[in-house]
Amino acid sequence: MNGWVAVAVSSLVVVAVALQASSLVAQAQTKAYVVIKREAFQKEVDARPIDLYTLKNGTGMVVKITNQGAKIVQILVPDKSGQLGDVVLGYETVDQYVAGRASYGAIIGRYANRIAKGRFTLNGQEYQLPVNNGPNHLHGGRGSHFRVWDAKQIDDRSVRLTYVFKDGEEGYPGNTTLTVVYTVTDDQELKIAYEAVTDKPTVINFTNHAFFNLAGEGKGDILGHELTINADRFTPIDATSIPTGELRAVAGTPFDFTRPMKIGARISGADEQLKFGTGYDHNFVLNKAGTGPSFAARLADPASGRVMEVYTTEPGMQLYTGNFNTGKPPADVGKGGKPYNFREAVCLETQHFPDSPNKANFPTTVLNPGQTFTSTTIYKFLPRSPAGKN
Repeated sequence: MNGWVAVAVSSLVVVAVALQASSLVAQAQTKAYVVIKREAFQKEVDARPIDLYTLKNGTGMVVKITNQGAKIVQILVPDKSGQLGDVVLGYETVDQYVAGRASYGAIIGRYANRIAKGRFTLNGQEYQLPVNNGPNHLHGGRGSHFRVWDAKQIDDRSVRLTYVFKDGEEGYPGNTTLTVVYTVTDDQELKIAYEAVTDKPTVINFTNHAFFNLAGEGKGDILGHELTINADRFTPIDATSIPTGELRAVAGTPFDFTRPMKIGARISGADEQLKFGTGYDHNFVLNKAGTGPSFAARLADPASGRVMEVYTTEPGMQLYTGNFNTGKPPADVGKGGKPYNFREAVCLETQHFPDSPNKANFPTTVLNPGQTFTSTTIYKFLPRSPAGKN
């Protein structure tokens, strides 16, 4: 009798262990993303407090933002089966953000993109900026993506972040205050609203540098993503990635995304522009309609069913295809220890044109005292999940 009891107990233990293991596997399959914890961000950097802010809408979309670089840390949106996935590259801790690739998810300023030789002239005075990208100046030097911003969560759906660029910081004139508000909506949108003022004439260009993979971060390359860009022209570059000043028609080139096209369809072609950019790293001249946000781009991942539409008030959009991601730490090993390899993300950076301070035919990037710069970009995600589904 005791032997039967022992066998029964032993069997129950085996069943219990098997059920627990099965449950853990099911949980791992259900949570197809890394859980980002607030406590991993609650510390000081440069003697300034860092935090993590969570934004949620009524349909299950979740966005996490840190004030270290005003960065998008995570965007959770559903796939065609309703399962949430994280569609932006990034890290799990603020320490990784400080040590890693500063542009992941960041607000870029004072001047996003490149300025030739780090020089421009404004009102007869020449300014020299740090040269940090070959012979050129990129992303404002040690710009806003390296800085700790003031932040205040407005409500469950919005957070406001503010950074003051000091007069002379990274070589730029003027004390310039930039305020960015991130908001999620029930239309499955992440809205980014910019506002800037200055006390001296200066040049500005702001963008968000999220690296997207609609299959989920760390889940392979984006070459099969289908991209549409509402642009009949782009700005070709020289061998150092500075625009030549030409506004070139996309028709008949690998830059024609006026109809849906797989990103990888022509990226390895012999076109000189693709060689210069090591793939796509080019500004598109958006077809604008009115003064409000208008349609700029549509990105789709056929496998997951996820779609992202981009709307903006900006005149341009930089298409960048992760051409310099290496999969090596500390820069390109991200959430869950996943490597972020070559062309495993795409950036759709709404902005003014590169090197505008040196190109009179480009839309102006000058901001004067008394003026207020405003800009809005919206990332809208499909499909939309049923309310509360996770």
